[in-house]
Formats: sequence, C-alpha cells, structure tokens
Amino acid sequence: MSATISEQLVSKIKSKDALIGVIGLGYVGLPLALAICDKGLRVLGFDVDERKPQQIAASQSYLKHIPSEAIARAQATGLISATSDFDRLGEPDVLVICVPTPLDRHYEPDLSYLLDTTREIAKRLRKGQLIVLESTTYPGTTDEDMRPILEATGLKAAEDFLLAFSPEREDPGNALFSTSTIPKVVGADDEGARAAATAFYEHVIETVVPVSSTRAAEATKLTENIFRSINIALVNELKTIFEPMGVDIWEVIDAAKTKPFGFMPFYPGPGLGGHCIPIDPFYLTWKAREFDIRTRFIELAGEINSAMPSRVVEKLALAMDQRLRKGLNGSKVLVIGAAYKKNVDDMRESPALRVLELLDERGTETSYYDPYVPVIPMTREHPNLAGRESEDWSDEIGARFDAVLIVTDHDDVDYQALLTHAPLVVDTRNACRKAGASGDNLVLA
Repeated sequence: MSATISEQLVSKIKSKDALIGVIGLGYVGLPLALAICDKGLRVLGFDVDERKPQQIAASQSYLKHIPSEAIARAQATGLISATSDFDRLGEPDVLVICVPTPLDRHYEPDLSYLLDTTREIAKRLRKGQLIVLESTTYPGTTDEDMRPILEATGLKAAEDFLLAFSPEREDPGNALFSTSTIPKVVGADDEGARAAATAFYEHVIETVVPVSSTRAAEATKLTENIFRSINIALVNELKTIFEPMGVDIWEVIDAAKTKPFGFMPFYPGPGLGGHCIPIDPFYLTWKAREFDIRTRFIELAGEINSAMPSRVVEKLALAMDQRLRKGLNGSKVLVIGAAYKKNVDDMRESPALRVLELLDERGTETSYYDPYVPVIPMTREHPNLAGRESEDWSDEIGARFDAVLIVTDHDDVDYQALLTHAPLVVDTRNACRKAGASGDNLVLA
C-alpha cells in the first residue's frame, strides 16, 4: 500500500530532506526561519521587500532584538536562503505564512496580505505540499477563505495538499522564551494535515499542542490576546479610580501579586501596542456579528485601552499647569520611547505615535528619544510622523524641554538623569521608580 502524502512528508521532515518555505521575514518569519535552520532543516524565505533577502544573504539583521551573528550562524550551515521571487513557491515541501493581518480604519479585518499570498501560492501549488498559516485571524479563515482559493486550482485539501493553522506566539525581546521554547498550538481539519504539521513543528519546537481543527487553533490565539486586553483594560480603569483616592496602582498590584493563586499581575500604561493585543480582539468582534452576537466585554476593553493616549496627554497637561504654570501650546515636550514595548525596535501599533500626534494637535513642540528607533518609519495610521529622527542622548537632555513624557520604559535610559535636569517628568510606565530614580518633579500618569 502506497504511503499517503502526509506520511511521505513526515518521512521527509524526519530525514531532514524537506525544504521549508517561510513567507514574510519580519518579526515572526525571521525568528522562525532561524529556529528551523538551527534544527537542521533547509529554509527558503520569501519577502516582497527585496532588501530583506539581500540583508540575510549578507548576514545582516534588520531587527534589533535578533543579532546579525544569528543570521551568520544560519548562513554558515548553508541551510538558509531568501528571495523575493515568488515563482519559487512551488519548491518548498512546507509553506509557512507569516504575513500581516491588520485592521482597516473601520476596525474590520484586512486580509489583503494573506489572500494575496494565498493566490500567489495557488499559482504554483503542487501535490504533496503542506500550507500552514501562522498569521492571527478569526476562526474560519483557513477553511473558509484560504481553502477555496487553493482548491480552485483543481487540487483538493487532504487529498492533494495539506492545510493547517498554527498561531504565532512571538514576544520580541523576551529573554526567557524563544521561538523554539514557546509551546506551539497546531490545528488542522483532517488527520493527515494535523500529523504532518505536528511532525514539522515537533522537529523545531520543544512542545507542540495539537488541537482538533483550524478553527480551534485560530480561536486559541484570539483567546490568549483577548485575555490580556481585558486585564490590561481592567488595571487601566483601576488606575483612574484609585488615583483620586490617593492610592498607588503599582503598589497595589505588587502587593496583590504576592497571592500565590487566583491573581496574575497586569500593569497600566499609555495604551496598547504590538501587532496582537490592540488588533486581535476586534477580529473576533467582527466575526461574531455573523452570528448576531455582540462582544460587549471585548469592545469595552478596547474602548478603555484606546482612550489611554488621550488620558496620558491630559495628565501631562494638568501636571504642566499645576507644576509649571504652562500649557501644552507652545511648550517643548520630549517623549521617551517610540517602540511599543521596552528594549525592542518594534513600532507596530505603538501608542507613542498617537501620543505624539495628540501633542502636535495641541500645538506642542514635540521631540522623541528612543535608542532603538533612530527614525520613525512610514506607517499606515501615522504617515505624518514618518522620517522624524530621535534626539541624541545626553545626561542633560531633559533641561532642553519644559517636560519629559515617558511612554516606553527602555532599560538603557538614565531615568535619574532625566529627573535631575528636566523641570517635569511624567511617567506612564513607573519606569523611574523601577530604576530606583526619584525626584520631586516626578508625576505618575
């Protein structure tokens, strides 16, 4: 009896004869490609940005949290290559899709990148290939949106090719977990695809968690990020309640987390950032409308978190009025941090960009400092900020401004120097106190 396409692919993976294609070499795709190489499988990366394959060929990293040495090690093995030639999509045995799935300005899913990629695959699809989607999306995307495009070729899922979903769980800059050590959920709608996808990820990832369907895997990722969104909204709201009572929210959370069960610490901030938490909940909200269900809890959390940049600007305005007798209009403000989280250069959905825009709208002369973001890149939501350059650091930098607003709590910022020289420091992350810095001119926001 001849082996099924799933059994043939599993055999190729185990013998390390399989070629793995990774489509999208950004914050998800590049770490995955390097992890695959590290386990002895060949990788062919794809990206529409021609500069990325060129930089990989030159062993140069374009992501701050991934050292060039990591790419050089992969290059030295001869296992990695990259291209912008999508005509080569028929070569890999496994194709992993890691492209953006943003929201449009109406907070509805924008699947254009994913569907365009799927059409490109369909043009070169061959028998025996496994297609795995890692991009976050709503339940049903893999079988309702991708599968019909692929089957329009005349090839059938489960018979001629395999289709699966495995949500990415990257956390850029996390020193405790890497691509290969973060457990991987894998879902497919037939046993063959599930077995092949599980075998592939088990070769690369320490722990693999198979689930019964692509929809279950898609829902798992949404659940993880909705959980975080709602809990962050909760502490953001608690902060606004405790503040007029004279209660320090960070002290309360640190005390509450000493309970060894039933509590998980989340912290307030200037708003949500990154590709996942600000976006993923709205994917489920959109899909739920199809079933005439309103996601009230999710939408409320989104409203609270989305309002935080405006609240931060109002807190800064109040502090300047009370401490400096100055308004925002015409004042000079330095924003510390442009990335969405500390110690990375990731600008996706960064609340700092909205804060800068709001300050500009108030007539403020704004500058920013971020050691990881020398220049603000072009973004769909904030094109007017593209090209703005970070200030150069000096210990006296704060003296040049009326106020300093800390939005991102990078570790390699001298917060005591800011407090020493700036007339006013408004801190949205509790960064100063965490660094042991103090001063009468510090205001928490």
